[in-house]
Amino acid sequence: MSITFTPATEAALPTIVAIYNEAIPGRLATADLTPVTVASKQAWFAQFDPVRRPIWLIQVAGVTAGWVSVEDFYGRPAYAHTAEISLYLSATFQHQHLGQAALDHVIAQLPRLGLDTLVAFVFHHNQPSQHLFARNGFAQWGHLPAVALMDEQRRDLDILGRHFN
Repeated sequence: MSITFTPATEAALPTIVAIYNEAIPGRLATADLTPVTVASKQAWFAQFDPVRRPIWLIQVAGVTAGWVSVEDFYGRPAYAHTAEISLYLSATFQHQHLGQAALDHVIAQLPRLGLDTLVAFVFHHNQPSQHLFARNGFAQWGHLPAVALMDEQRRDLDILGRHFN
């Protein structure tokens, strides 16, 4: 399988939003409860910088299978070497080891990005993502019990992290 990681341009925003929206009904990867629009994500997309805090399209044989990003954590200067990682795969491409490939790609980019710490916010019940991060040395750095209400059910959120220095 030929996997490439391409810096996302604004032209890819509709695809990024479509993949994100695919994740909403499953209640595993996002706390959004209804689909978002391209317009509502424009300011979010604009904060990404291919040099410092990129968002990459994950492509398999030229088809966009998902996206992975690193964005500033908490927005304060002292956290400049820490970033939050987000990873979304289209349902068609799940369970094909693309999550591992994406994590490998991001980890390889950390020195260039000036990062030595990654955090991920993962629902406690999202076992595929929990296992992916655990296999890659991430530990639970925080547990927020019952902070999300989805379909009349309270859900826990875990903060997973790893130092790379």
